[in-house]
Amino acid sequence: MSSRRPRSQPLLADDAPVRSRARKPRDPKQPQLPFDAMPERVEPCLAQLRPKPPGRDRYLYEVKLDGYRLAIHIEPKRIRILTRGGHDWTHRFPAIAAAAKELGVATAILDGEAVVHDAEGRTDFGALQQSLGGRGGKRSSSEAIFVAFDLLYFDGHDVRGMELASRRHLLESLLADAPEAIQFSEEIEGDGDAIFEAACVHGLEGIIAKDRDSAYRSGRLGDWYKIKCIQSESFMVVGYERSASARGGIGSLLLAAWSGHDLGYVGSVGTGFKERDAQELRGLLDKLATKKAPVAYEGRRKNVVWCQPTLVAEIEFRAWTHDGKLRHAAYKGLRDVQDNAAVYRIES
Repeated sequence: MSSRRPRSQPLLADDAPVRSRARKPRDPKQPQLPFDAMPERVEPCLAQLRPKPPGRDRYLYEVKLDGYRLAIHIEPKRIRILTRGGHDWTHRFPAIAAAAKELGVATAILDGEAVVHDAEGRTDFGALQQSLGGRGGKRSSSEAIFVAFDLLYFDGHDVRGMELASRRHLLESLLADAPEAIQFSEEIEGDGDAIFEAACVHGLEGIIAKDRDSAYRSGRLGDWYKIKCIQSESFMVVGYERSASARGGIGSLLLAAWSGHDLGYVGSVGTGFKERDAQELRGLLDKLATKKAPVAYEGRRKNVVWCQPTLVAEIEFRAWTHDGKLRHAAYKGLRDVQDNAAVYRIES
């Protein structure tokens, strides 16, 4: 029986796999350019949220991944794996670091995400967290793989100024014979609306649309867009409701988002966490307990335990209610501090 981990399933259109076209190998006659200093760290390019695909020909589409954003720095004498916040997590992904050493390039910076796939080939954020021992855990993940979608530095040259299509061409060539722990995020060709619909039918989180002519620009500047089938955002945990019948004694978590400079209550979540999650949460939240409510709250206070706004939870939800509360919310896991996940901000 094969021991290969499941890959993401191809999106279907009229029952035929939608795949990217074959690429030409890199031209060995490229002119030799002066070497550029290798950046210690690059602030990542971030995707803006859109309700639907942009629908213009200059965009390429990829499956939206549900993992930890990382950058792999391949240097002459070492490998560094940095989180979005700039923390060194090389020791937490030994299989990915070992695979990076085998890529056959002296220097490079790869942008991508560490993920764990479920039995259906979908990326599973909760499974990734558990492979690392949970929030604040000290375990190294042997199950995670790195899905690379951009190349920022290559063979002594800073390539961020090149257009995305050319950077991905170099990246695909670099990963042609890569070990299984590092994979290339393939482009999905076709109409954006059809690709998005297929992604949702197959239970994926959504798609990413990227301007194929764009340079790599750090920040959320509109070169990349994310279109989600199911909304998933990060919210601050500000307390919990006690329950004698619920596992771990937590009936639901109370959540908040930024509204200007203050936190505003956006509802609660009482599903999605297993017994181990609930026990871990109870231990963490009880250490952060406070008598003062961090947010304005008009619900019943009898069984509420307020907490200092420190923990950030990833929450999946279907929509917003008319009064600004989360609808059909489900807990996915706690974000790690080093992941530097942005707490959702309510637009005024």
